Amino acid sequence: MRQTAVEQVEIMRRTLIICSLAIVGALVGALLGASNYVSAQAPASAGPADAKLIEDLIAANRILVDKGIIDFRGHLSVRHDRDANRYLMSRALAPELARAEDILEFDLDNKAIDAKGRSVFNERFIHGEIYKARPDVRAVVHAHTPSMVAFSSSNVALRPVHFSANFAGDPVPAFQNGLAGAGISSSELGQALAKVLGNGGAVMMRGHGGGVVGFSLPSVVGRSVNLDMNAQILARAIAIGGNMIYLRPPENAGGGQQSL
Repeated sequence: MRQTAVEQVEIMRRTLIICSLAIVGALVGALLGASNYVSAQAPASAGPADAKLIEDLIAANRILVDKGIIDFRGHLSVRHDRDANRYLMSRALAPELARAEDILEFDLDNKAIDAKGRSVFNERFIHGEIYKARPDVRAVVHAHTPSMVAFSSSNVALRPVHFSANFAGDPVPAFQNGLAGAGISSSELGQALAKVLGNGGAVMMRGHGGGVVGFSLPSVVGRSVNLDMNAQILARAIAIGGNMIYLRPPENAGGGQQSL
């Protein structure tokens, strides 16, 4: 049956709408650094996490957004309270929008237990590989603040000048993650990053900001805020000029065993 000109125009219009929606969806996913994760053999769940832990994870996301530490590309995770071989992190969306139903469970190979077709962060490998290498770590933040990116993009080392950043190491180790700005989007890169972090409290990623670890959600939130503040102070001090005064041992204890 021959289609009329009106019918042909309507078909073309619908096709354009469908294509446009697909393109918009792809762009949003790219901006969030997300991928649709489908596991052929999903690992078993550790069971429901403590509701208070999920509530605290959501609050921590919003605090870090409010403090300017993470944006729509940043992310935060916490180790599962029922199983040390699982961690919790939001699906890929702006962190201030996360709700309880958006929190997903992952194993330490960074496989979502049940993503239900939702997108997950490409850089989840930062989290799982650090948890795997560091049993003492309970929470991880990946951030791209201007101050952290500035130091990660420079050969000037980020060193502690304020006592609140004495957890980070002197200098904060820098992971050479290939091309400037390249993400940590594989287990191999995540493992290499965790190796550079070592027993420290923070690590820089060349041209890509940094990562901070803590022994609780309050710990990693405070550390992330303090490391960014330290970077801002150091940048201003360098701009002023003169001889720099860095923290000295035991003022700068560094390492991962320091608590807030």
